[in-house]
Amino acid sequence: MAPLTKALDSGEGLGSYQQILVRVQHLLQAKWKTVLVVLPFFWLLLFFLAPFFIILKISVAEPLIASPPFSPLFEWTKDGAMTIRIIFDNYAYLWEDELYANTYISSLKISVISTLLCLLIGYPMAYAIVRASPTAKNILLLMVILPFWTSFLLRVYAWMGLLADQGLINDLLIWLGFIDSPVRLMYSHFAVYVGIVYTYVPFMILPLYANMEKLDLTLHEAAADLGAKPATTFLTVTLPMTWPGIAAGSLLVFIPATGEFIIPDLLGGGNVSMIGRVLFNEFHANHDWPVASAVAIALLILLVVPMMLYQRVQAKETEGS
Repeated sequence: MAPLTKALDSGEGLGSYQQILVRVQHLLQAKWKTVLVVLPFFWLLLFFLAPFFIILKISVAEPLIASPPFSPLFEWTKDGAMTIRIIFDNYAYLWEDELYANTYISSLKISVISTLLCLLIGYPMAYAIVRASPTAKNILLLMVILPFWTSFLLRVYAWMGLLADQGLINDLLIWLGFIDSPVRLMYSHFAVYVGIVYTYVPFMILPLYANMEKLDLTLHEAAADLGAKPATTFLTVTLPMTWPGIAAGSLLVFIPATGEFIIPDLLGGGNVSMIGRVLFNEFHANHDWPVASAVAIALLILLVVPMMLYQRVQAKETEGS
């Protein structure tokens, strides 16, 4: 310590100590950057990849074993050799039983129609928010986000009260004289569409708003000066420039809507078949974990395809620009 104190008091070697401190500072910053980069991958590994591989392992287990412990994936023979035991009977069962194919098709149909309805509702709303004044813009964005402050389950139960035979909508229609007796709105495809669109339309509005906020509105004025009508301006200027927002919003609506369980279960009852309900029945009612795991893996693959297509289109657009 004496030479160090003497060097600091005299000012000798001060530059070298400063260089050491700078190097230590850079090292600490590099470690923090490494932690910040590794942490999301660790989170993904812990909460997505690990459960995924567990479900994948159960999906290729012995189909006759309905509950844990399942047949092992790796087996050791007497001579010390390791064998991998993979059984695809659970996936073949999904193909053979028409229930699963029809349910997948029904889920895709409902999610596609719901996504289109969210787009038809969300696109003009997002455009109106972008064109509004700063004060009105903040209020409108707050109104879009405000439903998230309430429990999702509570909002679904509220729609059950609105759509019931003695609910507010039927009572209002009878009072206005449009109908004489209650119309069956609950436990129908209509109720499921209403619930999904109401729940997921903010996920369409917000990406569209983020995309439209970056648009150069002077292009609309230039198109009008060149004699373009509003419809022509929308089709040739606005719509092509908002495709990234449309694609992002559509994926945010389509993916969760396909695997939705609570909305078709409460609003659709047993009249609307979606894959989330079948998955629940296989796990909890039939206690057939291998088949349920195969249903989950097939659903995941089904949802990964549109994401891969979107990333491919986005990559081509990036290369082109």
